[in-house]
Amino acid sequence: MQVRERIEKLSEDLTATERKLSTALLLDYPFAGLEPIQDLAKATNTSPPSISRFVTKLGFQGFQEFQRHLIGELKQGQRSPVELQASSAPIHGAFLESFLDRASAVVKGATKAVSEAQFERVSEKLADEKRSIYVIGGRMSDTLAQHLSRHLRQIRAKVFHLPSDPEVWPEYLLRMRARDILFIVDFRRYQNSLSIFAQKAIMARNVQVVLMTDAWLSPISAQASEVLAVPIDSGTLWDSYTGALALLEALLTRIAEENWEQTKGRIEEWDSVRLNFGETEDDQ
Repeated sequence: MQVRERIEKLSEDLTATERKLSTALLLDYPFAGLEPIQDLAKATNTSPPSISRFVTKLGFQGFQEFQRHLIGELKQGQRSPVELQASSAPIHGAFLESFLDRASAVVKGATKAVSEAQFERVSEKLADEKRSIYVIGGRMSDTLAQHLSRHLRQIRAKVFHLPSDPEVWPEYLLRMRARDILFIVDFRRYQNSLSIFAQKAIMARNVQVVLMTDAWLSPISAQASEVLAVPIDSGTLWDSYTGALALLEALLTRIAEENWEQTKGRIEEWDSVRLNFGETEDDQ
């Protein structure tokens, strides 16, 4: 279990000092916990013995073991397919059936990773037409960002998918206004350029960042107003995006059905002006 999960599990049983420590750790997770114990004590106005008691309460033998655990989490967030294959669990029996069973487990895990309350908050933000929505993903995960933006554009206006070329990003940055949403998809082997862009968008334009990431948390999570930390580990060399895709489709369906008359009208208008180059059937 991650340190973050341990803190959340014990949240109702923490003392005032422990709540202060947990807040500091979660605000700059996991890096705050990697500071020397004296520096963490000074930053939180607590004491090294208080920190030692806190990490013991979290289930660690001491502060060193606590830090080793955090370092392990950071390493998990940088594992490549080569490293994942070396520790993957072999698939036995019929490959397709076994693989899809693993994918189903990833999807089921997504229901536990995101609460209904958070799901509704994110749905409302993405549906709010007073906000523009800007969407971007990483090298591989941008396929999910494109899926979200293409469908969301059929529900509402002012949805923009950012291209992968960072040289174009300033154009979109200058369009952003306070309270607009920057939706970022960033899974392990996190993309530093996305983190820098998120910081600039928050500091210069006062946007709100909604981050879809994994259990090891992209560095962007420190600045995000909402973090959707979905499972991606299928026990193979490839991270599985099935849970993330299912969550995105749930958000899109929720927004469309909650605003059906608007959605229906926009799809009809969209279809009335779209170009037809001889296709006989459409995907949607």
